[in-house]
This record gives sequence, structure tokens and C-alpha cells, in this order.
Amino acid sequence: MRFKKFFIVALAGAAGLALAAGSVLAAKESKPAQGAGQPEMQLPPGWTEEDMQAVMLAGTPGDMQARLAKDVGTWRGKMTMWMIPGAEPVVTDCSSTITSIMDGRYTRIETASEMPGMGPFTGLGVNGFDNVSQKFVSTWIDNHSTGILTGEGKLSGDGKAIEWEFSYNCPLTKKPSAMRQIETIGEQGTKTLDMFGADPKSGKEFHMMHLELSRQ
Repeated sequence: MRFKKFFIVALAGAAGLALAAGSVLAAKESKPAQGAGQPEMQLPPGWTEEDMQAVMLAGTPGDMQARLAKDVGTWRGKMTMWMIPGAEPVVTDCSSTITSIMDGRYTRIETASEMPGMGPFTGLGVNGFDNVSQKFVSTWIDNHSTGILTGEGKLSGDGKAIEWEFSYNCPLTKKPSAMRQIETIGEQGTKTLDMFGADPKSGKEFHMMHLELSRQ
């Protein structure tokens, strides 16, 4: 128990140092140094300049964060869903508003639509790119579930799509399940999302959702 408490305190301290280091770097890059005469940030005991530089680079937005920021804006379109393989599709209008948050480090996605027979649907996601793991990262919550969907993604070879792998707890099997999504940026302000998941009965993958959006 004592070890667990020590681990939590140590982890919180490391996170605080990382945030502080990132803020220091951002301030240096965005404007000239202020407050002449103020002491420089001291290295934590046992740290090297290389350690601090690694922390700063981990918190600095770059090309991949800029790639996500290209989606910022308001999008509207149609969502087509299949509850099970071979089922009649459910089609509904939807909208998505994407904003840049945390000084360009993440994007916030707010989605709204009407689910036939289920009522209004609202979803909230946060996407980013982890400079340490070199992967896109994502979380998602909505008003039709109580779990948090988490995922990682990679840029396709041609740079036009992000290929996501998500995990969630299946309400039917009561076990962790996987889902993948292909998010493609088209021409003239369009984008598509295709989601694939495992059929709880057969275990085989099927096309669950197709979303077509246009920038407003």
C-alpha cells in the first residue's frame, strides 16, 4: 500500500515537471523572455540537460498536431449504420464541430445527430498525437454509453487517412472488444469515416458505420 502511494506521488510529480517544462519551452518560442532578473528553471536533482530537452520535445506541437488541426471547423453530413451484419442500414443527418485546444496540442470533436428509435445522440472526443509513442491518440464518450472508448492511430502511407484502432467493453459479451476506423480527408472540404467492428455473435468483422461530411 505504501509503495502504491509512493508511485502515485512520484507519477504526479513527474507529470507536473513535464507540464512545467512544456510551458517554459512554449513561452520561449512564442515571445521574448520576460521578467529580466528572474531565476532560470533549475534541473531536478539527477536530471541532465538532455533529460529536460526530451521532456520539452514531448510537449511541443509539431507537424502531426498540425495535421489534426486541418480538421478544425464545422462539418455536416450523413451517417449510415448497421447494427448487425446484413441488417438494413439506419441513415441519419449529423454535424461535427472540431476545435483546437491546449495551444494546438489536441483537437476537440463534438458530434450531434438523431438516432431513430433512440433519440438525440451527442458525442465528445479528443484527438492528439503523442510525440513519445509517435502515434495518434484518441478518447471518446457519448450519451448512449457509460464507457470511454480509447484508441491509437497511424497515418496512411499516402498521408490521406488516419487508421485508428479502438478498444471498448462490449455490452453483449461483457468483454474487451476491438474496433477500427479509417478517417479519410477528401477533396474540396470533404471527409469520410468508416468504422469496422466484430459481430458479437460470430466474432467476424463487419462494416458498422459510414460517415460522409462536408466542411461548412
